[in-house]
Amino acid sequence: MGYYALIYDVVEDYIDRRAAFRQDHLRLASAAHERGELVMAGAFADPPDKALIVFRGYDSRAAESFARNDPYVLNGLVKRWEVRAWTVVVGGDEAKVTPSTPH
Repeated sequence: MGYYALIYDVVEDYIDRRAAFRQDHLRLASAAHERGELVMAGAFADPPDKALIVFRGYDSRAAESFARNDPYVLNGLVKRWEVRAWTVVVGGDEAKVTPSTPH
């Protein structure tokens, strides 16, 4: 299993426009979390121009499916989204830490 980062670039007035779709967005996120697919999610602040949703699975399908069905995407709050495989080095179930050499 690996981690996949779903990165949203959101519209400038995202904060103002999200209220109408927030409940459905959170319902979708909660269902993915309950299935064990979604690990954590949140929006960046200062400026609130992006969001990050981290998924765990054998491939990127859960993250891609989430984006394609997210009310924020479907209603134009997200200008662009991408899924990137994310190599976790510290923390998480897949983390591998290489001991450093003392200086």
